[in-house]
Amino acid sequence: MSAGMLDAVRQRLAESGAEPTPARVAAALRAQGRLLGDAEVLGAAEELRCELVGTGPLEPLLADPSVTDVLVSAPDRVWVDRGGGLELTGVSFADAAAVRRLAQLRAAVAGRRLDDARPWVDARLPDGTRMHAVLPPVAVGSTCLSLRVVRPKAFSPAELVEAGTVPPGGDRVLRALVEARLSFLISGGTGTGKTTLLSTLLGLVGERERIVLAEDSAELRPDHPHVVRLESRPANQEGAGQVTLQDLVRQALRMRPDRLVVGEVRGAEVTELLAALNTGHEGGCGTVHANAATDVPARLEALGAAAGLDRAALHSQLAAALSVVVHLARGRGGLRRVAEVHVLERDAAGLVVTVPALRWGAQAFSYERGWPRLRELTGGAL
Repeated sequence: MSAGMLDAVRQRLAESGAEPTPARVAAALRAQGRLLGDAEVLGAAEELRCELVGTGPLEPLLADPSVTDVLVSAPDRVWVDRGGGLELTGVSFADAAAVRRLAQLRAAVAGRRLDDARPWVDARLPDGTRMHAVLPPVAVGSTCLSLRVVRPKAFSPAELVEAGTVPPGGDRVLRALVEARLSFLISGGTGTGKTTLLSTLLGLVGERERIVLAEDSAELRPDHPHVVRLESRPANQEGAGQVTLQDLVRQALRMRPDRLVVGEVRGAEVTELLAALNTGHEGGCGTVHANAATDVPARLEALGAAAGLDRAALHSQLAAALSVVVHLARGRGGLRRVAEVHVLERDAAGLVVTVPALRWGAQAFSYERGWPRLRELTGGAL
């Protein structure tokens, strides 16, 4: 079947909003004055179904349980990450228009706008997959599409040890952090597994505790019986209806959380989170982008300054609110791992700094200067 004929059928189905069933595809083909055999109609129906309902040529990649990310940088440049770094696949699109069309259709399904007036979008698809897309000319040459696969179920601590993310015996450390109700942040760069690790740790929270999640994009999937999930919302085309992460944190505090969780601390919500952790909400946690655990205080200071919180006030709240930073990194081979665990203390100037307590080791964590403090914080459980 020619590309022009498929385009005509696609346009007819899109205008009607109808699902591309074989009967409807056959009707659309008859409207074009063409009669085709059953095999051709079924083939066209499946191709259009994958495009309009699914993710087209990317469907097999997203169905692979080992794939965490699918990245499209050109029609013939589709990459995947299976946990060992990026791999170029043999999957390709017909042309750049096909990539753009898929991105726009998926954005529409998520209730977001993606066009020349608004050439980028960050959205969550119905199956939980997180999508980011940028259209030309902002993206040079072709639409760039990034899909982050969200596992339907969190890893267990034992599975993280088996995968090499946590060294042998390290799962006992992570369990102790949760059971001691310590407030912590998981830091790391993009794609280091912060959300994956946080989901695992939340699964260790006692069954009688209530977890309230506040996220920009609902990615956390803790294996826990009592989870309340809140998700932010961008403004509509008229500029109204925006719900920020800061709004969500405020609402979460009124929902009787035993554990308040901010999926990613990256804006003014840092002030609400620190205030909450200083008012009896033990065991709160979240993730933050940082190059190293030692950079976390400076990162939070920058976020606090943008929200109008001065340096002295930020560090005073930080010292009382946060106990531990767990930092993730990716090795040269692409393996994600818990690189270090830090505790917090004040320096001579009264500013909060992080002190290494544990560092990655192939056989076990190695102990650092902050280890006695970490043991103390966990009540001697380590």
